[in-house]
Amino acid sequence: MTLSVLDLCSRALLRLGAQPIASLTDGTAEAEVAAGLYAGARDALLSAHPWSFATGQATLPRLAAQPTADFARAFQLPPGFLRALSAGGPGQGRGLPYRLLEDRLHADAEQVTLTYIFRPEESAFPGFFAAALVARLAAEFCVPLTESTARAQMLFGQAEQELRAARRADSQQATVRALDGFPLIQVRG
Repeated sequence: MTLSVLDLCSRALLRLGAQPIASLTDGTAEAEVAAGLYAGARDALLSAHPWSFATGQATLPRLAAQPTADFARAFQLPPGFLRALSAGGPGQGRGLPYRLLEDRLHADAEQVTLTYIFRPEESAFPGFFAAALVARLAAEFCVPLTESTARAQMLFGQAEQELRAARRADSQQATVRALDGFPLIQVRG
């Protein structure tokens, strides 16, 4: 099933015990709350973990303007960028010192490959992430719609459980990385 913003918000409202919405602009209190809180909650949840479905790599375009201090070159961050995970040189996704300032990455390298979290379309959300997002949205929507802080607290607890389950499911989608260059292992020979 292909998900949309409307589907996710309506599921969260149902979980809360409110009426689902037909559109984010239908003029109801539910629609106004959903329209106001959805994007921030989605981006916060996407940024909270290196989700496999929202992680990408890109070779960044170098900008003509040079940084004022600390690094020699500036690079443009990709569209939909939410959070950097690592940067590397050509053919490498990590190992390069860098700093993010405004909408640019500063580094001393000639070329930068960035591994980062981006904002995918809702239709690309796997079921485990959609469930965690719906639980988080229900918790976020609770106080503005019901004015019940006790209920909101309970929903935030459920959202944390859903998030842990989603992280667990997502982390099982790749080979576990071995420790690189751990000093105690190197000393033992």
